Amino acid sequence: MKIYRIVDANINRVSEGLRVIEDIERFIYEDEKTSKSLREIRHKVRKSFTTEELIINRNSTQDIGLDISKTSTLDKKENIQTLLLSNFKRVEEGLRSIEETLKVLGYYEISKIYEDLRYQVYNIEKIVIGKEKISPTDIYAILGEEFSHGRNNIEIVKELIDANVKLIQYRDKNKNKQEKFEQCKTIRQMTKKFDITFIVNDDVDIALAVNADGIHIGQEDMPIEQVKNIAPNMIVGLSTHNKEQAKEAVKKGADYIGVGPIFDTKTKKDLEKSQGLEYLKWVSENISIPYVAIGGIKEENILLAKNNGANCFAMISEIVGAKAIKDKVESIRKKIN
Repeated sequence: MKIYRIVDANINRVSEGLRVIEDIERFIYEDEKTSKSLREIRHKVRKSFTTEELIINRNSTQDIGLDISKTSTLDKKENIQTLLLSNFKRVEEGLRSIEETLKVLGYYEISKIYEDLRYQVYNIEKIVIGKEKISPTDIYAILGEEFSHGRNNIEIVKELIDANVKLIQYRDKNKNKQEKFEQCKTIRQMTKKFDITFIVNDDVDIALAVNADGIHIGQEDMPIEQVKNIAPNMIVGLSTHNKEQAKEAVKKGADYIGVGPIFDTKTKKDLEKSQGLEYLKWVSENISIPYVAIGGIKEENILLAKNNGANCFAMISEIVGAKAIKDKVESIRKKIN
């Protein structure tokens, strides 16, 4: 029966897609937990339905899809993000095809196994895609013209790009909406060209208008559920200062959390108290989503943060206030690596 070709082709398609994602998690992000979960799913895909009919009905050399694929340019991959996304969609669509085809063939109970695997993949996709934008980035640079020795945000971003910083947040409490929009529009063009993740602080409307990668909010800003409704395809980060806020952030769907303040800081006024290093250590051991250490982090104390679980470090004045940003970034990286 030719219908077995559909199952065979999609088992292969799903397994291959899972292997691509698994290799990225293993070799690029070195995430043992996720790569293990993907490997287990891949094995279940191969072993849950086996019959000689799959091989008997296989006809790869005469598959009409082969010539179509050879001439198509729809499968171009620009970066790791698009590679991950395309393979997750490939896996999910393939699992659905297997699930539905098995029902037609009379294997209803086995089809439910593939349905369950599909939902497992959906959950892993949410974790992986959210994480991909934050880690393995080491430095999370937050802009602040008041600390930049007269340089504007555009000039600072140019230096950050030169220093190979891959995660930049726009934060400016002093400009009006029009000024912020104009700067963010320019910065978005700059960061997109160099595959840099661009986050806008607080202003959801500006983030959407310039097509930023994400939005970062605080505990007193618009509720995260509303932000995610307005910007469903954006990364949404939330500042947290204690265990309860961290748990709530995960529950409400934050893609990452800010953890701090780790040390005393003068760059933000009226900041809620935090248990600092103790809180950071707890997050590293109990929170599954990506997190960014923030608050008073300097080159001289960054190893304290690292030794308590930090792997991504948000800095404002230490970075943008440096006379030579590239030299400062290189010096910090030597210390933490």
